[in-house]
Amino acid sequence: MSRYKLVLEYDGCGLVGWQRQDNGPSIQAALEEAVHRFCGETVTATGAGRTDAGVHAYGQVAHVDIEKPTTTDTLRDAVNHHLRPAPIAVLSVEAVTDDFHARFSAVQRRYLYRIVNRRAPLTLDRGRAWWVPAPLDAAAMHAAAQSLVGRHDFTSFRASECQARSPEKTLDVLDVARRGEEIEVTATARSFLHHQIRNIVGTLRLVGAGKWTSSNVARALAARDRSAAGETAPADGLYFLGATYE
Repeated sequence: MSRYKLVLEYDGCGLVGWQRQDNGPSIQAALEEAVHRFCGETVTATGAGRTDAGVHAYGQVAHVDIEKPTTTDTLRDAVNHHLRPAPIAVLSVEAVTDDFHARFSAVQRRYLYRIVNRRAPLTLDRGRAWWVPAPLDAAAMHAAAQSLVGRHDFTSFRASECQARSPEKTLDVLDVARRGEEIEVTATARSFLHHQIRNIVGTLRLVGAGKWTSSNVARALAARDRSAAGETAPADGLYFLGATYE
């Protein structure tokens, strides 16, 4: 039995998320089925991040265990062949030791949230970014975001259905930058709460629109109450960028 680390890219539109579910196609199920078609084995694909329905990935990491002797290039190409026409691609495959775990071995995860801030509606980016037509001040959003960096109780930014044992997380990086019509929010942490980034982005939008200040964000964090923070930004704009391993 050999363990392989896979890096995947996918378009989350029309998918129910990473985790296998009965209500629609998932990345996990598609990957497991593709591996089965290649080698005839029933495998469990374990991902670094359980992205929600509609969330995309540039560098999701997963691992699978396969008995059939193969090369990394053959596995990549065969799985990609059997993944068609799903909007999922295996970018690379690496043979790893048995103690590697895509989820538990990760020491850092990185996400990107894309906001397209313009009057014209989205066409090419429809379903792949959050369209906000009202002007946003990205510099103010970045300044307010810094009060969330560090270790905090993020109850105010946690989904009610979150299954994490504790609301405390350490947010290493939270940057907001404008690039033309697009505002990019990048977040880095060892792990995140359910909807944490989307709830933070929805809150920062209030700052960008001039409705809130940095003090409002700090007070929302201190309240430890989901109703004290802003809306949940849509899944469309969220991307799993990658995971770091020791």
